[in-house]
Amino acid sequence: MFLLDSRVIYRSGFCVFLMLGSSFFATGSEVLNFNRDIRPILSDKCFTCHGIDEDSREAKLRLDTPEGAFRKKRRGKAALVAGKPDESELWLRIISDDEDKMMPPPDSRKALSNEDKRLIKRWIEGGASYQRHWAFESPVMPIVPQGQGSEIDRFVGSVLRKNNLQPSPEANREVLIRRVSFALSGLPPTIPEVDRFLSDQTDGAYERMVNRYLDSARYGEEMARHWLDAARYGDTHGMHLDNERQMWAYRDWVIKSFNDNLPYDDFTVEQLAGDLLPNPKVDQLVATGFNRCNVTSGEGGSIKEELIFRYAVDRASTTAQVWLGLTAQCAACHDHKYDPISQKEFYSLYAFFNSNADPAMDGNSLLTAPVIKVKAENYEAKIAEFNKLSNGVVQSMKKLPVWNSYQDPAGNKSSVRIGDTEAIWFEDEFPNGAKVGSSGHPLTLVDQPVFSGQKALKRGGKEMAQDYYESGAAPLTVPSGSRFFLHVYLDPKDTPEEVMIQFHGSAWNHRAVWGADIIDFGKKGTSQRFVAGPLPETGKWIRLEVPGEKMGLKAGMQIVGFAFTVHGGTAYFDHFGVLGSEDPTTDPKASFLAWRKAKQVNGVPEPLRQWLQEGIEKERKPSELALLKDYYLARICGTLGKEFEAKRTELIKVESEQANYEKGLPSTFVYRDLPKPRESYVMKRGEYNQPGEKVEPGTPSVLPTLVKTGKRATRLDLANWLVSQENPLTARVVVNRFWQQLFGIGLVKTSHDFGTQGDFPSHPELLDYLALRFQANGWNVKALIREMLLTKTFRQESAAASPRWDNDPENRFLARGPRFRLDAEQLRDQALFVSGLMNFKMGGRGVMPYQPPNIWEPVAFGGSNTRFYKRGNGADLYRRSVYTFFKRTAPHPMFANFDAPAREQFCVKRERSNTPLQALQLMNDVQHFEAARGLGERAMKSTSDRGKRIDFIFKSVVSRLPGMEEKKIIAEFFEKQFDKYQSAPEEAMKAITFGESEPAKDLNSSELAAWSLVANLILNMDEAIVRN
Repeated sequence: MFLLDSRVIYRSGFCVFLMLGSSFFATGSEVLNFNRDIRPILSDKCFTCHGIDEDSREAKLRLDTPEGAFRKKRRGKAALVAGKPDESELWLRIISDDEDKMMPPPDSRKALSNEDKRLIKRWIEGGASYQRHWAFESPVMPIVPQGQGSEIDRFVGSVLRKNNLQPSPEANREVLIRRVSFALSGLPPTIPEVDRFLSDQTDGAYERMVNRYLDSARYGEEMARHWLDAARYGDTHGMHLDNERQMWAYRDWVIKSFNDNLPYDDFTVEQLAGDLLPNPKVDQLVATGFNRCNVTSGEGGSIKEELIFRYAVDRASTTAQVWLGLTAQCAACHDHKYDPISQKEFYSLYAFFNSNADPAMDGNSLLTAPVIKVKAENYEAKIAEFNKLSNGVVQSMKKLPVWNSYQDPAGNKSSVRIGDTEAIWFEDEFPNGAKVGSSGHPLTLVDQPVFSGQKALKRGGKEMAQDYYESGAAPLTVPSGSRFFLHVYLDPKDTPEEVMIQFHGSAWNHRAVWGADIIDFGKKGTSQRFVAGPLPETGKWIRLEVPGEKMGLKAGMQIVGFAFTVHGGTAYFDHFGVLGSEDPTTDPKASFLAWRKAKQVNGVPEPLRQWLQEGIEKERKPSELALLKDYYLARICGTLGKEFEAKRTELIKVESEQANYEKGLPSTFVYRDLPKPRESYVMKRGEYNQPGEKVEPGTPSVLPTLVKTGKRATRLDLANWLVSQENPLTARVVVNRFWQQLFGIGLVKTSHDFGTQGDFPSHPELLDYLALRFQANGWNVKALIREMLLTKTFRQESAAASPRWDNDPENRFLARGPRFRLDAEQLRDQALFVSGLMNFKMGGRGVMPYQPPNIWEPVAFGGSNTRFYKRGNGADLYRRSVYTFFKRTAPHPMFANFDAPAREQFCVKRERSNTPLQALQLMNDVQHFEAARGLGERAMKSTSDRGKRIDFIFKSVVSRLPGMEEKKIIAEFFEKQFDKYQSAPEEAMKAITFGESEPAKDLNSSELAAWSLVANLILNMDEAIVRN
């Protein structure tokens, strides 16, 4: 689906207030806070029928605004009477025993708890004051409370004191470095890294350790993993055939952006509107791939208008949730039932994304326009090398006498001679610099039969087959009065039904046909498919001729490709060319002026290309004319003699190599608008074919006004509005997500929803402090992360003794350190890392590690290029998980097993389940068992002492040495396994031959098998799969 389903999002929206106990509400004499204590109750229990959405509103009563709640209705009654619960119809309905009057009605299944009722009564007694929803109010820098530690610690300490809690002691150093290492790199620390930190007893040791991980390339990979969930990044289209799409350059851009510490405001603008920046760089265009990550379809029978509509809905919805934390998609069909977002406002946001230039149908293609080439890491150096070589050749050409003696015949008409000429375009080989291709069988040059020269071209096939060339060093020019000729020999034993020649001018749309005319190219009876005559006689060379004008080829026209085509048989082609009269004054290959007039721009680089297109009417500077003439003489002019042509051949070789290098650079999807924007409308009931009121691009009125830089607001305006100082949401939303990454739960638990259905912040002043400080520091992500990690709050022990557990099971008050299960990618990467098998190569196409057979086929269509999983090999099996090929209809089974999303839609908070299947996978999966063997090998090679081997494995995984009792248990386990394998060496070999990597041949197989099981045991410890 494209319209995101909010039912799942809201299902647990209110439960947090019930789970946390009364301490999260106002208690005793504490002053009630409407946003914290009352709004969540009303939003969950009342706003569906008495909220914003007029279409679903009952009894014309609104409870989401004070005007609606205090307004007297018939008989003088009002839902709320300040200070008087017994006169307030709302309270009377809440406590009523009459099922016809009771609110919420029994059939809504939203009964109020006694605590809910107590709070509502207190609120009415206190005056029933309303507040604007906290998230829509601009943050104000709070006064930092008194206390110890950093500003963050003092905000946390203030909340702890209010709830009669004490902070936990600082965790030991082994725990701290493992916690930081996983938070910043997604990997455990190495033993040398642990020892370095333990041995550094000087001031600032912890901060220096944090900085080392922030500076690691692994940091960007770990941070990007979270963002890619939000961006719904995948390596396939996501629907129908779910074919591969080439978008990994966007993923690599995200990794690089985090490693380079790109400010978050720039990170935002480049993804949403990089193409609209002045003179955007390639990286800024790659960044716009964010809005090409959405699921697309190429299914036959789809309605294009519907797909375009759904893509725009997805992009608008994702933008709102990623940056604003709002479930705007709930207003696609009607006014939002909970948040102040009307349907019209949603479609105003949608209008920013409704003029996308990408097609409705993705064509199931690897690349769907618009796309760009991505520069390689050494691109600049490589291009400089090519330029140096080509400039060197050009300089040697300039030293030849003909360079300076060239005279334009158009300016020296006394020397002009006009006559018939015959130009050979193919004999033995294609033109210089040609890129040759073929269909059917490989291109074949034979020495029998031959009309002239040394070789002829053989082409045959059961159906259509052809040989062709494109993009020679210099275009071929059609002369005046052109008659094209071609010598053909048809095999009498395998006679084709048709032969054809085709020419590429501005496109492949100039053809001549002899024979049956069954190749369905171009419009029959036009220059696109001119029937020149019957099939020639077989068994002998026949000269075929056709006037150029019959194929739409006019004098002076550039030809950049031609093709020889047959259908259903075998033919030989030779001595192909053109007859015509040449006037040097009008021939672009003889006259510089004629070339400029012809505006022959194919292959011409900027700015010369633009100068040619502007024509000779525009006066050019002498320096510009000199550059144009240099280009013409070096690459176009055909009258400078053999010695010059030899130099040109050198130049062609260098420039062809450069062109091939640039052609080989990967491409990626980018986002772009149509030249003329589509009109946008409110779509009634969210249906693509039910347009209502016309809308212009805009933002919800509950938020600050969008500043437009032109008559019509653009995506760049939207991006700048999102990161403006006035926007109350963007900074809050992102600092909350970073907090969630580090602490396991956000200050706002519903990190996906900052609307009225979302949770009230556990530490509202701290959230505002972080948001404003983040903006003031230039949206510096690393500085924000560092500030969070350096706190005493983050460094606390994670053990949860009463009352820290009894009063706060979710650790919302932060009286202890963070403790939660590692994510799927971290579990896999940890095993690879400690095994020594991990390949740290960065970037590139997604790789295919181990996974069980036949996962993809059951969910694939027959024509899909991702129907069958083609497992990688060698080092690709051991790449980091962020580089795993992500098929959306069948994500890697380990990722799915450990709650990774399918990335069909936005996700900023993964579930964390614990199931028996997860344990089975960690114990038996080939990747993990192979990794356990690798760790066992490392232990055996590190020392011959068994006790030290246990220490090595244990410390590699959990960053500490085992206790005496732990070590004893592990030693007994090893002895038991070793004895078993010594008596069954064939079983030992089975145990150490999991996976593609081979076990060390110089190690005892029975002992290695036993150590592999020890490693597997330790990798499955609770301490190993939890970040504590």
